[in-house]
Amino acid sequence: MRPFYTLIVVTGFLLLAAGAGAEPTAPPGYTLKTFNTPGAAFAGLSRDAEGLLVSDLASGRLYRRGADGKLVAFGPVFPHGLDVIGDPTGPYRVVRAHDGLVVAQGWTPVGSKEGPFDHALVALDAAGQVRVISSDFWNPFDFIAASGSYYVIDSARNSVERLLPGGSKSTILTFRRMGQAATALRSLSPTEFTEGNSYETDAVPAGIALHGGRLYIALFGGFPFLTGAGEIVSIPEAGDQSMPQIDVEALNAPVSIAFDNDGEMLVLEHGTYDQKEGFRKASGRLLKFNKMTREPKVILEGLTRPVSVLVWDERRMVVSALDGNLYVLTRESAR
Repeated sequence: MRPFYTLIVVTGFLLLAAGAGAEPTAPPGYTLKTFNTPGAAFAGLSRDAEGLLVSDLASGRLYRRGADGKLVAFGPVFPHGLDVIGDPTGPYRVVRAHDGLVVAQGWTPVGSKEGPFDHALVALDAAGQVRVISSDFWNPFDFIAASGSYYVIDSARNSVERLLPGGSKSTILTFRRMGQAATALRSLSPTEFTEGNSYETDAVPAGIALHGGRLYIALFGGFPFLTGAGEIVSIPEAGDQSMPQIDVEALNAPVSIAFDNDGEMLVLEHGTYDQKEGFRKASGRLLKFNKMTREPKVILEGLTRPVSVLVWDERRMVVSALDGNLYVLTRESAR
């Protein structure tokens, strides 16, 4: 049998030294290590046995990090570049599923011709061959493999889709636009958003997780990305999925969601937005919610444009960011 991974490039991690400028911080009881790859824009994270799979939007590559701590590129170079608002697009996420790997590929970069892998879920087999499962998406930002199918977040369509390995697709839920109070928008345009008026934004689903028989979805919230406008909602994996339940409100652009081994919810906030500067540096956070009270605790803050959180084991979590950083957060003692 041919080896699964076609090794292309080996890139070492650069461990940032303490005191090398303002760095993200964790509260007492946690230790944090930061690994930086200059020029990278890390996105999706997943586990493959003892290896960490990570996608890089800056290069269009998939990487595997092994026990030696090095990133090894494999597979093809996927389409990559900037989208219409200047954010990176490319292979958003790679996951081990159905005896191979499945990649969620973003929409066509500006200035590029549409290709067969754009806005698609793509299968990568052991021989390195690529097959499009379905390109009937607009922007498949995140997905999970469960119950013999893929649950796919289409951020541009504001929907959750169910895709079978053979390519058959059905829409589970399309999110309605989210109402915002005019008071939250007066700073943008005092004359347009007068008292008593309201404003609607797209829901923009971003992250998805399956826990306890329910699908949890992070609603990022559309432009102008208002502070506190994000939500976590959930629907049953089976049964009536037409009415999502609101689980957490008042979030700042939640982009990824996971559950730790204790069943507590982890939510990664992309950050707060400034109309002139974009998403503010160091405004991203990782929150942990008590599973009984839903009270949040900040367990990692000072992140710049984080994208994905992965629970590695009972003590460790990994976070990726568009600034080329990977963070390994470790709880000092398991409960």
